[in-house]
Amino acid sequence: MADTPLALDRTALLVVDLQNDFLHPEGAYGRAGQSAPEIGALPARLLPLAEALRRGGGWIVSTQFTLVPGKGGEPFISDHLKRLRPFLGTGDFAPGAWGHQLVDTLQPADITVEKVAYSAFYMSRLEFALNRAGIDTLIVGGIVTNGGVASTVRDAHVRDFHTIVLSDGCAAFNPDVHATSIADLATISTVMTCAEAQENLSNG
Repeated sequence: MADTPLALDRTALLVVDLQNDFLHPEGAYGRAGQSAPEIGALPARLLPLAEALRRGGGWIVSTQFTLVPGKGGEPFISDHLKRLRPFLGTGDFAPGAWGHQLVDTLQPADITVEKVAYSAFYMSRLEFALNRAGIDTLIVGGIVTNGGVASTVRDAHVRDFHTIVLSDGCAAFNPDVHATSIADLATISTVMTCAEAQENLSNG
C-alpha cells in the first residue's frame, strides 16, 4: 500500500473524535481533569497532513462522538460509559453544541458524521457518505487508539476500504495502550507516521 500512489480525490483523512468536549480545557473532559498531553498534541500534528490533502483535492472527514439528548436534554449514556466517565451529563457532546464540534485547528471538515459507539460505522451514515463521495482510502487519526480508532479501522477493513493508521496521529490516555493498539492494527492496516503519509501524498 505504501508503494501505491494514492488517488487524492478518493482519499480522506478520517479524524476520529477530535472534539472540543474531549480536547479543550473548557470541554467536558477538560473540566473533569481528564486529559493527556499525547491527545492534546494531535490537532497540530495532523494539520500539515490535512492541509496537504486539501491542496491535493482530498477529503477531510470528521467523526464526532455524540450523546443523544432525551427528555429534558438528559443524554442517553450507556452503562459502561457511565461507569468510566461519571462526570458526563446534560449538554456534553450534544449535537450542534460547541463541545460537540471538531476542534478549530482542523476545521473545516468536508463531511461530518455523528457517532454513538466506538465504531464510526455503527448505526451512522458514514459508509453512505464515503461511498457517495467516491472515497475508498482512509488515513485515520484521532482518539482513542484502542477505542474509536481501532473499532472504526476494523469496521473499515471488513467493508473493503483501504486504511492507513497514523502511528503518531492517534493517541490514548495511556501510551503503552496506544503502542499495543498500533501493533494490533498493523495486522489489518498500513501504519505510517504523519510525515510518511504526507510524503506518500506528495509522491502520489
